[in-house]
Amino acid sequence: MMEFLYFPEDKSEYIPAIITLVIFMIGAVFAMYFLYKKSKNEEKKIDEEYKQMNNENKE
Repeated sequence: MMEFLYFPEDKSEYIPAIITLVIFMIGAVFAMYFLYKKSKNEEKKIDEEYKQMNNENKE
């Protein structure tokens, strides 16, 4: 029933899986950093537009 679970005797078989995991984790961290940076830039742009619109409405 649980044939898909395989724990090898030779622990060196884990190395490709660990390398793949590290690559995907680095990719995820990079993607989160990129999205965070992009979000901050968008927030600054919207704040500037909002302030400019408020100044135009007051005049």
